[in-house]
Amino acid sequence: MYNHKPPKVYNFTVAKPKEGFKEREKEREKENMEGVSYQRFPKVKIRELRDDYCRFELQDTDASMANALRRVMIAEVPTVAIDLVEIEVNSSVLNDEFIAHRLGLVPLTSDRAMSMRFARDCDACDGDGQCEFCSLEFHLRAKCINDQTLDVTSKELISSDHTVVPVEYLDVTSRERISSDHTVVPDDFSDSALGEENPDQKSVSRDQKGIIIVKLRRGQELRLRAIARKGIGKDHAKWSPAATVTFMYDPDIRINEELMQTLTLKDKNDWIDSSPTTVFGIDPRTQQVVIIDPEAYTYDDEVINKAEAMGKPGLVEIDAKEDSFIFSVETTGAIKASQLVLNAIEILKQKLDAVCLSEDAVEANEQFGELGAHMRGG
Repeated sequence: MYNHKPPKVYNFTVAKPKEGFKEREKEREKENMEGVSYQRFPKVKIRELRDDYCRFELQDTDASMANALRRVMIAEVPTVAIDLVEIEVNSSVLNDEFIAHRLGLVPLTSDRAMSMRFARDCDACDGDGQCEFCSLEFHLRAKCINDQTLDVTSKELISSDHTVVPVEYLDVTSRERISSDHTVVPDDFSDSALGEENPDQKSVSRDQKGIIIVKLRRGQELRLRAIARKGIGKDHAKWSPAATVTFMYDPDIRINEELMQTLTLKDKNDWIDSSPTTVFGIDPRTQQVVIIDPEAYTYDDEVINKAEAMGKPGLVEIDAKEDSFIFSVETTGAIKASQLVLNAIEILKQKLDAVCLSEDAVEANEQFGELGAHMRGG
């Protein structure tokens, strides 16, 4: 005998929309505190932009979205890299596997990688990965014919597609600097040393250096054929377009001006010097403490601990803005930093669309499961 308890009845009330901006903001904060999600519209503010570096601020989102974007940039954005190497002749001191590994890690310009096919999904070559839609060829032929050591670099790789070539780098050591005309000048020489006083000194152009693959001595030779394919960093690090991708919470720094007025100029300088980074400074006109670079703060709490040691707790309050993040993106040169961010956003959108379609399919299967089974004869 089972005792059936009456089912519980829940009454749901729908709140009426309130008028006015402040009322809507209060309602949104209340929903957020209760764990109810709402639609957000993230914004991106560019701080610094170069070909291989980008610094931007991502606003109006949460840490999960910021971390998802970071992970996609590192491991999901496709590039082109050498994946298969056929060695014809190798009389160098490095074995075949060593050279093949070094070739795979040479970054290749990958602007067309998004439009290429993955070798495993290519129907033109049945997944063989050696057709024009999913791969391209490189050839390298080098032989040392004199007593001087020959540096075989990535610039010796001849590509079958002019749009996919090794990324050009400048080999600048600590003893060299770049002059105004984009040439490398050793620190031991002055600017005049490259002129009439020293005509034998040769300048090194920016685009004359490549990545060293192997060094050959007299009589040694290297001939090979390489196949480059599309891939992602999740499969192998050689396909990752990102050198580093980091983000931090945007700090919200508030100085208690009343307590700050009670400090002498020496105390203010001591408090400022307690920070390992240049976050605060002294205004030379008003002698007041000002915030110079809030993004330089590293959440080390040194200034807070210093204020407490000085007997001034609450002198400064520093909190992290939970909906604002500062990204620093540096690429390997395979694609531009701006394009890396755009490609990552596009891939993230595709992944979210796939999740939505999957949820719709599950919901449809639950709704029409019996009908579908009946139609299948189940």
